[in-house]
Amino acid sequence: MSWIPFKIGQPKKQIVSKTVERDFEREYDKLQKLEDQTKKLHKDMKKSTEADIAMSKAAVKISADLLNNPLCEQDQIFLDSMTALDTAMRRMDSFNQEKVNQIQKTVIDPLKKYSSVFPSLNMAVKRREQALQDYKRLQSKVEKYEEKEKTGPIMVKLHQAREELRPVREDFEAKNKQLLDEMPKFYHSRIDYFQPSFEALIRAQVVYFTEMHKIFSELTDQIDQAGLTDEQRERENEAKLNELRALSIVADD
Repeated sequence: MSWIPFKIGQPKKQIVSKTVERDFEREYDKLQKLEDQTKKLHKDMKKSTEADIAMSKAAVKISADLLNNPLCEQDQIFLDSMTALDTAMRRMDSFNQEKVNQIQKTVIDPLKKYSSVFPSLNMAVKRREQALQDYKRLQSKVEKYEEKEKTGPIMVKLHQAREELRPVREDFEAKNKQLLDEMPKFYHSRIDYFQPSFEALIRAQVVYFTEMHKIFSELTDQIDQAGLTDEQRERENEAKLNELRALSIVADD
């Protein structure tokens, strides 16, 4: 949101002190930044959960493809390993979906609801600004008649201008006071509003990764029967690759 005061002729009398205007601009600027940050966080959280879902679905597809590999029909050990992997990936996908649903309910939805408040705030600021312009216009009108010769018709017009100014001045002062009182309250309320959401986000992540540790620990126990280290596996794979390279059908000319 943005706020650009209208440019009109200024009355000679300063109707809003520089201190008040500076306080108003400072508080409103904080809310502008808060709105931008809230929208960005909402967008980033949605992207994060969408990426989580895509990752787990891709992992399930890969494990299913491996399980359907023709090698599984020929090698029982490979079949057992791929079955264990497929089961683990489906469990992971299930827990991931639970995590995403929890984040949607406790973080993303509250962010969206919080963002929906700012248009009303924008409108209140615009109404305050319009009231200020009306106040300045009528104050200038009063000053114009005050500078003229005090004839009967001029005094009537001056009285009318002052009467017209009074409710407009009161309207602006009420709107200005309300915003100056409530904008800081709105800004400071963000902590109480968002703290439960962020705590829920942390809990959802902790539960998810705790379950992932269990799932992958069990998977490791199931498929790592040989007890080989990563370095040993790497040497074993390299040796098998060298055997393949030695075949005449893949030999360099």
